[in-house]
Amino acid sequence: MIRHSKDPSPPKGPGQDNSQDDASGAAASGTPGGDRVAKALARAGVASRREVERLIEAGRVALNGKVLTGPAVKVAPGDILTLDGNVVSDAEPTRLWRYHKPVGLVTTHKDPNGRPTVFEHLPEGLPRVISIGRLDVNSEGLLLLTNDGGLARALELPSTGWVRRYRARARGRASQAALDKLKDGVTVEGVRYGSVEAKLDKAKESPDGKAPANLWVSVAVAEGKNREVRRVLESVGLQVNRLMRLSYGPFQLGTLLPGEVEEVGPRVIREQLEGLVAPENMPKGDRTVAPPKSKASSTQRRAPGAAGGPTGAGRKPKPADAEAKPKPKPVYKAGWARPKPKAAFKGGPAKPKAGPAHIAGRPAAADARAKAKAKRPGPRRPSKG
Repeated sequence: MIRHSKDPSPPKGPGQDNSQDDASGAAASGTPGGDRVAKALARAGVASRREVERLIEAGRVALNGKVLTGPAVKVAPGDILTLDGNVVSDAEPTRLWRYHKPVGLVTTHKDPNGRPTVFEHLPEGLPRVISIGRLDVNSEGLLLLTNDGGLARALELPSTGWVRRYRARARGRASQAALDKLKDGVTVEGVRYGSVEAKLDKAKESPDGKAPANLWVSVAVAEGKNREVRRVLESVGLQVNRLMRLSYGPFQLGTLLPGEVEEVGPRVIREQLEGLVAPENMPKGDRTVAPPKSKASSTQRRAPGAAGGPTGAGRKPKPADAEAKPKPKPVYKAGWARPKPKAAFKGGPAKPKAGPAHIAGRPAAADARAKAKAKRPGPRRPSKG
């Protein structure tokens, strides 16, 4: 329920009529403040603004008991919004998540071509979220998610000045001097791209030195236009075949595995997003809620014990009764557990028998000389007298 302490009834001005014969036009027409109904419902996590407009057209949304017939309505403090007769709860404070998007997912809620989407593969327990910017289906890496549409729009604007950093693997030939020219901007197919910072990290030449080489390039952009990194590198003769986003402003991909999600703490949001989040939407406290369970992606390691996992080996899980019952101790026959005599080590040297004549590896003549030497008298000591 959207409740505030202010009086929802605005003062009448000249020519105003607060009688709501048509709820869509007069529900909040005289209200100086407040958000439009589509924005209020989207901020509360009901649906996107376009979906909310469809719900209004279907007559499923009501404001203060009056069914709305159009989206041109503002929700004043203290108004009550309902969807299908159920009161819509207050909007949550702003929340932010880091998500490692795998290759093969489209950054959209619904794809007309039926391709798998990012939001279909998010872990359970997340509220309705939207992405801050996009990554195309063949790109991977850091994708920021939030429940605040205003924050998403603010961070997508080039005027915010947040730098997006990528690592690209490309095929072709390009020198660092050619990449340095991208700092002045470039126009590709009539589209003007701003300054792009590109650094050649590694080049793997072919044995003959004639075929195109495989290059690794670090790229930093501040605009974030559609397919900007790929098109800019194509302008210098490089065909990108892998692209990963490493950071978006101060937020890093870090050690997140593909398909994993991690929520950003409230304290970090207050420090990094001050001025970008409305004060009334700023979260409090220092801890996040319990982290959701991530869905394993195709590139992610399977959980131990699962089918095909490190210890599962495709076996069926044991029933709960079998795990709860202790295993009976084995019964052995009498004398079964006597220790067996240890066998001699086969690889070591044979132990010599007693006596100098049987010392291993010494011939008989050497034994005779040793005996004769032992019988010889030693030197006498001089007497003290």
